[in-house]
Amino acid sequence: MASDPYQVLGVPRTASADEIRKAFRKLAKANHPDTNPNNKAAEERFKQVSGAFDILGDAAKKKKFDAGEIDADGRETFGGFARGGQGGPWGPPPGGGFGGAGAHGASFEGVDLGDILGEMFGGARGGRAGGQGGGFGGFSQRGSDVRARLEIDLEDAIRGAKKRIAFSDGRTIDVTIPKGAQEGQTLRLKGQGSPGRAGPGDAFIELAIAPHPTYRREGETLVMDVPVTAYDAVLGGKVEAPTPDGPVTLTIPKGSNTGARLRLKGRGLADARGVRGDLFARLVVTLPDTPDPELEKFAEDWRRSRPYAPKRRS
Repeated sequence: MASDPYQVLGVPRTASADEIRKAFRKLAKANHPDTNPNNKAAEERFKQVSGAFDILGDAAKKKKFDAGEIDADGRETFGGFARGGQGGPWGPPPGGGFGGAGAHGASFEGVDLGDILGEMFGGARGGRAGGQGGGFGGFSQRGSDVRARLEIDLEDAIRGAKKRIAFSDGRTIDVTIPKGAQEGQTLRLKGQGSPGRAGPGDAFIELAIAPHPTYRREGETLVMDVPVTAYDAVLGGKVEAPTPDGPVTLTIPKGSNTGARLRLKGRGLADARGVRGDLFARLVVTLPDTPDPELEKFAEDWRRSRPYAPKRRS
């Protein structure tokens, strides 16, 4: 039987969800196989930490464990078997216990174990493409994990989408892109890795947002250039502009210059909390493509009668 998950993560039984998550991140990062190659002790410790978070990182499992309804491996307890400790089922049966838990997925208020590892290791780019799960005495081999990088459109990152990805072994799977996906986010697809005697591994898909012809990314903020006529810049006016959510009408203030920014709140990319950033329309004052004699004459008269020196704008 696995060790008491609270002791494995080094947190008290009164620990909050955030404290449990922080403890897991710290220990998982320190013992991850990608940062400890060929270190069996670290690999075993990583499995224990992952197994502990599988229990405590899932609100329902944590509640059952605290009530003594399941043991540290997540198995239901019957008639007091494997019950022990204070308020929990920890304590191996006489004569030894079973092997450590594998790196199962866990959902705790929208937190997924694979996503946490993806955040810490950036999808483990170029890293270890496999791993062992738990088994009885280590005789069963879990299939290797597979990793891939998927490029998505900016609009798909904002609205969510479905994409198909092909692996080198010829398999194709459909990937659901969540609404508000982020650059570098790693999606864990359970059971979609390489097959093994103890079950298949998982697939880890790292998302990359492709450059967009209209919008430039500055974190969660988007910036786009919006051409404005000379007369709208001087007199003010209205222009239609694109956004990821559809076109909008912008009001151009009088006396606008190139470089002035108009803010469209909540039209940018989402942050880690799912809150969208802003979209800024950068005005670009644009002259007619065809020379206009009247405009040229006006400019000549203006330059002669009302000269001015433009200031450098940051």
